[in-house]
Amino acid sequence: MTASPSPRPDTPSPSLAAKSTATPAKSNSPKQLFGVYIKGMAMGAADIVPGVSGGTIALIAGIYERLINAISSIGPSLWQVFRQQGGIKGLWAVWRQVDATFLLFLLLGIVSSFATLAGIIKHLLDNEPLLIWSFFFGLVAATVVILLTEIKRWNIGRISLFAIGLIIAVTVSNLPLSTATPGLPYLFFAGAIAICAMVLPGVSGSFILLLMGAYDTVLEAVDTMNLSVIFTVIAGMATGLLLFTRLLKWLLSHYYQATLALLIGFIAGSLVKVWPWKIDAVGTLNGDAIHNVAPWHYPTGAQWLTTIGLMVLGAVLVSLLSWWGHRRVD
Repeated sequence: MTASPSPRPDTPSPSLAAKSTATPAKSNSPKQLFGVYIKGMAMGAADIVPGVSGGTIALIAGIYERLINAISSIGPSLWQVFRQQGGIKGLWAVWRQVDATFLLFLLLGIVSSFATLAGIIKHLLDNEPLLIWSFFFGLVAATVVILLTEIKRWNIGRISLFAIGLIIAVTVSNLPLSTATPGLPYLFFAGAIAICAMVLPGVSGSFILLLMGAYDTVLEAVDTMNLSVIFTVIAGMATGLLLFTRLLKWLLSHYYQATLALLIGFIAGSLVKVWPWKIDAVGTLNGDAIHNVAPWHYPTGAQWLTTIGLMVLGAVLVSLLSWWGHRRVD
């Protein structure tokens, strides 16, 4: 027997990716599924905040590749899988093919988070912005540090991709917000773009909705159960998700380390958006927080003890999530 070849530089690192692609049969114990549900709640909480991506949480929790593989497996080929066995066996084969148990528990976690935490997070964003942004700044900064250790060897190409991701994220974070009133076709398109951003670590889907002027409309629709708006956005999200994840799966399969460098750049660039000390255009805290300032220029003071404490809390929690994700996945 010949010796196994050494891993290619672009193959996924064992700690981050190899475990996350474990087969459903090995990863669907009640304990594992409860863990997936909790990670889904963390993803949902992150996606509520305009500037933080649920994809960042999925990546640091060790389920990112499994999520991409599961979603990208949805397509016309499932009909062939069903036809091979037919009936209940065929449906079960399709279920396993798309890793549907994993997706179901992840979705339940995301929905639970939206249902229970959306109001709390929105209240904090409106009334205690310095506190919530400090927490998420620490979370995102720690994520960047942790993921940088996953790049096994830096070269010009990977450094360039990291820089490109960073520049794109910073540019997106500084785009002017749209004030147009969105119609249903526009909401479909906004949903498709936003879900692609939600899958990308570091690019916030909720912030994309904010940029496109659809964020308040979607939040209001969820609050008032406006089904026409909700189903339109969901349809757009489903369309964008199925198309975009296939590209991501191919990139992760063929250029893992290079793609990871790009994704880390996205996350690093998002630090501009989650900078805690923000004021509105006229220098007060009463309007939209759209302008970053130095801590000592913040109207109520830097509040170093509180802000640094919350940053440390965010960093500790994401570090624990990373440790737990890589330890718990088979």
